[in-house]
Amino acid sequence: MADVKRFSPGLMLALIALLVPALACAQGAQPIAIVIHGGAGVINRADLTREREAGYRAGLEAARDAGFAVLERGGSSLDAVTAAVRMLEDDPQFNAGKGAVLNRDGIAELDSSIMDGKTLKAGAVAGVKHVKNPVELAKAVMEKSPHVLLISGGAEEFALQQGFALVPNSYFRTESRVRQLERMKSSTSDSGSGSKGTVGAVALDRNGNLAAATSTGGMANKMPGRVGDSPIIGAGTYANNASCAVSATGDGEYFIRSVVAHDVCALVTYKGISLEAAAREVIHQKIEGLAATGGVIALDTAGNIVMDFNSGGMFRAARDSRGRKDVAIYGDR
Repeated sequence: MADVKRFSPGLMLALIALLVPALACAQGAQPIAIVIHGGAGVINRADLTREREAGYRAGLEAARDAGFAVLERGGSSLDAVTAAVRMLEDDPQFNAGKGAVLNRDGIAELDSSIMDGKTLKAGAVAGVKHVKNPVELAKAVMEKSPHVLLISGGAEEFALQQGFALVPNSYFRTESRVRQLERMKSSTSDSGSGSKGTVGAVALDRNGNLAAATSTGGMANKMPGRVGDSPIIGAGTYANNASCAVSATGDGEYFIRSVVAHDVCALVTYKGISLEAAAREVIHQKIEGLAATGGVIALDTAGNIVMDFNSGGMFRAARDSRGRKDVAIYGDR
């Protein structure tokens, strides 16, 4: 009898894992996808050591994969973006949650928002100083209050009512952020040139529902009480199953005036153009026309992914059921 070569059980499992996503897409199954960002701005290769770059990439991959794991097990897009953003808030490399930039008085003031593309429900918080994960509080505002946006002390009182454990503001401070503030205060430039950054995520689940979430510490050396675009629905965050989900990052004051996130989705709806074309028009025409910089991540119900920016770079990553799995910082990688 001729020898029969058999696949090992491990090899068989590996082949199945590779084939299932491809077969599902071929059969027209609903795709799942997640896209995240960790802020856009001037990212000089020369200033980013190999170790720091590896750290950023690892942080982005971990957050991306945490969100995708939620989608893979049948979880909602809302839970996926929350999981991804929460991980970025816990990573001191990024300007959200722990490691957030400090205002003029050395205090971290945090903003976040979330939106459900199926229902158009949204929740947001601004100027909170003691909430470990602002994205979770924004989600609670959406799901457990009649409001969309709560700020400062009122938001934190609501957090206590919902069982959130508050943390001291010192939790968010890191040595690098303290040094950054000291450098900025000793310079002759004003707070408008302060370091910026934001984290965010957009996701598409197995039910074809979109969601978006954004979180930030805002601008370094900002005036106390300053609020940027991240917690403003339509400016920094927007999701609608009829068009797209968007999370933005950049010069917040300009993104508010331009209602960037909603504008991208409106162009898809009213102009009938592709998501890629819509993002390009908003970022490279409207925003550049105002001499502002930044970027967006966006996703539609067909699983089309867009990561567009007009700055030196944008920390970003994406993963979907079609096999895409990438992470990038600069314009080319």
